Amino acid sequence: MRIVIAIFIFSAIILIHELGHFFLAKRNGIIVTEFSLGMGPRLFSITKGGTKYSLKAFPLGGSCAMLGEDTDEETLPGSFNAASVWARISVVAAGPLFNFLLAFILSCVIVAVIGYSPAEITQVVEGSQAEAAGLQPGDVITEYQGFSIDIGNDLFLYTYLHPLKADETVTISYERQGKEETVSFVPDVNVRYLLGFNRSTEKDTMEVMSLISGMPLEEAGVRPGDIITGINGEKITSGSAYDAYIKEHPLSDEPVTITYMRDGLDYETEITPGEYRTPILGIGSTGGYVKAQGLDILRYGALEVKYMIRATIMSLGELFGGGLGMKDLSGPVGVVDAIGDTYEESKSQGSLIVWMNMFQMAVLLSANLGVMNLLPFPALDGGRLVFLVLEAIRRKPVNRQLEGMVHFAGLMFLMALMLVVMYNDILKII
Repeated sequence: MRIVIAIFIFSAIILIHELGHFFLAKRNGIIVTEFSLGMGPRLFSITKGGTKYSLKAFPLGGSCAMLGEDTDEETLPGSFNAASVWARISVVAAGPLFNFLLAFILSCVIVAVIGYSPAEITQVVEGSQAEAAGLQPGDVITEYQGFSIDIGNDLFLYTYLHPLKADETVTISYERQGKEETVSFVPDVNVRYLLGFNRSTEKDTMEVMSLISGMPLEEAGVRPGDIITGINGEKITSGSAYDAYIKEHPLSDEPVTITYMRDGLDYETEITPGEYRTPILGIGSTGGYVKAQGLDILRYGALEVKYMIRATIMSLGELFGGGLGMKDLSGPVGVVDAIGDTYEESKSQGSLIVWMNMFQMAVLLSANLGVMNLLPFPALDGGRLVFLVLEAIRRKPVNRQLEGMVHFAGLMFLMALMLVVMYNDILKII
C-alpha cells in the first residue's frame, strides 16, 4: 500500500506540473503532440484534438511534448519556437507555478481541517536568561535573528539550519497583546563532559561504532570496533551497565581510566573527559494547532507554502555552502520510503490524519518540485527560462543547436546525480 500511495502522490504532482505546460501551450496556440503520464513503453494512448494522450509503464515522470520544442524549426505554424518569446516564457514557467498552486490548495485544505501551528511561546524555563529578558508564555515570535517568523515551522527551520552557538547573542521580536517588542540575550549553556564515542542504538553493546573528532577517546587512540570493558576499575559489560555507571558517577573534568578490548587483547588508557557546551534557548512550544476560518485559511495556506519554498531554498543554500552533504539528499526511493513511514505511523490515528499527512507530503513535494524546476540549470525549466530571457533581451534567439547541447549536457548530469542519490537512498534503507 505504501508504494501505491507514493506512486499516486508522485503521479498527481507531475500531472499538475505538466498540465501547467499543457494549458498555457494550448492557450498560446502551440500544438501539443503528446501529453503523457509516466515514462518508458506506452501502455495506452488516445488521440483527441491533435494531441496524443498516453499512459506509460513507469509512473514516476511525465511529459508535455510540443511541436518543434527541441528543434530549430520556427516557421512551422503551431510550433513552440514559432510562438512569441513571452508566450514561450509563460508556457515554461507554468509548470512550476502550477506546482505552487497545487501546494497552496492542499495547504488551505489542511489549514481548514486541522488548523495551523503558530510560533507561540508555551514555556519559559524558570531562572533562564530568556525569562530574565522578559519573554512569557503566550508571546508570539515574529522575528528570530532577523529571520521573519510567520508560523511555528519557520522558527523550527531556522534553528535547525542555524544551531545556537555558545556565547551567541539571540535577538527575538514578539507580539504580546497587539504590541510588538524586541529583546536580546545570551542563552544559558548546559555543560556536559563526554568521552567522545557513539555506540550502536540497535543493541545493548559497548562496541565503539564511531568517534567524535577531537574528543578524548579519539586522541587516546581508540578505534571504531574496539569494545570498552571498564571505567576506573569497574567492569562494564553492556550499554545499560555503562549508562547506570555514568548516572551514579557523572563525568567531570577529573581524569578517568578506560579499559578496552581490541582483537582479543586488553588495553588501558587514562583520559580527561572533554567539555561539551550546549546553548539552551530557554523557551519551548507544544507545536499545537489553532483553527483558522474565513480568509485566514487562505492566509495561512499561503504562509505554509511560503515556508515550504523557503525550506527548499535554504536547504539548497546549506547544500552548496557545505552545511549539508550528499548523504542528506533524497530521491524517489527515499521519498517513497518517507511517505510509506508516514503512512504506517498515521494509520493508528485514523483516516483523517492519514489524509492530512499525505496532503502534507504532497505539499512538500510539490513546492520542492516547483523550486527545483526554477533553478537556472540546463534541462530544467529554469534553465530554459534563462535562454528565453536572453532572447527577450537580445531580441533574437541564442543558437538553437548550442542551447540543445547545453540542455543535453545538463540532462546527463542530472541523470548521473539521480543515480548517485538513488544509491544513497537504497543504502539508507538497507
